[in-house]
Amino acid sequence: MTSLQGKNILLGISAGIAAYKIANLVRLLVKKQANVKVVMSENAKQFVSPLTLSVLSKNKIYDTFYTTDNQWNSHVELGLWADAMVVAPATANTLAKMANGICDNLLIATYLSAKCPVFFAPTMDLDMYKHPTSTKNIETLQSFGNQLIASNYGELASGLIGEGRMAEPEEILTRLEAYFSDNQMLVGKKVLLTAGPTYENIDPVRFVGNYSSGKMGIALANAAAAMGASVELVLGPVSQQYIDPRVQVIQVRSASDMYKAVNERFTYMDIAILAAAVADYTPKEKAEHKIKKSGENLILELVKTKDILASLGQKKQPHQKLIGFALETQNELDNAKDKILRKNLDAIVLNSLNDQGAGFATDTNKVTFITAQMEEYPLPLKPKTELAYEIINLIIKYCK
Repeated sequence: MTSLQGKNILLGISAGIAAYKIANLVRLLVKKQANVKVVMSENAKQFVSPLTLSVLSKNKIYDTFYTTDNQWNSHVELGLWADAMVVAPATANTLAKMANGICDNLLIATYLSAKCPVFFAPTMDLDMYKHPTSTKNIETLQSFGNQLIASNYGELASGLIGEGRMAEPEEILTRLEAYFSDNQMLVGKKVLLTAGPTYENIDPVRFVGNYSSGKMGIALANAAAAMGASVELVLGPVSQQYIDPRVQVIQVRSASDMYKAVNERFTYMDIAILAAAVADYTPKEKAEHKIKKSGENLILELVKTKDILASLGQKKQPHQKLIGFALETQNELDNAKDKILRKNLDAIVLNSLNDQGAGFATDTNKVTFITAQMEEYPLPLKPKTELAYEIINLIIKYCK
């Protein structure tokens, strides 16, 4: 039995060139024994044939409020029928309508009526994708609890190379399978996460920090919450991002703040995933007032911060699982494996700054999951929102 067997999946197709790929998604869903219905905008029919979708889904296609024989297509009934709705492709126009409740077609009316989880897979050209209105609409939809299936980096219909390429049907399928199969796998579990950088004050206006955006750690927190865990996220200073409202966020600034917050909570946790980029050193003296420019040189003396990961490794109990992160630039595997042993970890997630599209501030990542038994599980470059589910699945499978 597949996790999608018997599930009612409602696909919403808007008028983007990527609509042609949805025929394959329908085929994949039916193969997994899901029940599939399709609602599409009028213009989407220019990109993919309703007849093709009807044959593949074994259901009629919904595109207008009324049929040719004047029968009503009820958006309310469609919304109630679905166990999950996927809007793919979600064009800039459709995103704007979803975010602002502009209900001028059956697809948007159905979205507004849906009582189930809603996933959306944006697709548009690079400049449109990066435009502040598109970014704002995506953030708004996430704030409603809708789940983003992030766009990929690649060649676009215009010939440009960049973000805005719709996730492939296989990725969308994986996301749905993860939701239905893993949604309950962490029920009853308490999960502690860290994310983001730490800022070590030099004076009231300056600090020592790093480029971490917190995106990977936040994605892991959101995934763990979606899988049923009780999640506490100790978060360093980052720009505003969508965080699942079920996640309890503890804001911190310095390595010392994070050490205190994590150690206060670890005792009652089942799993701890430390993805934050914690400063290794902090200024020995913090000036009370802004340091004025004087002389040719300024000597800043740094002292080591407390090692949060090692401190948890020393105190963890047999039932607790501790997972670290390692960002390396040379001798990556050797350094990561050494860290497992030195800090008594159950696994480590290794990423290298030598891999294009991985590391700080990107929406994608490429990692290798390494267990305490030194087994290596490389994961390909993909959006951090997708990668988070795979990492947690590996923790569940191999950290027993």
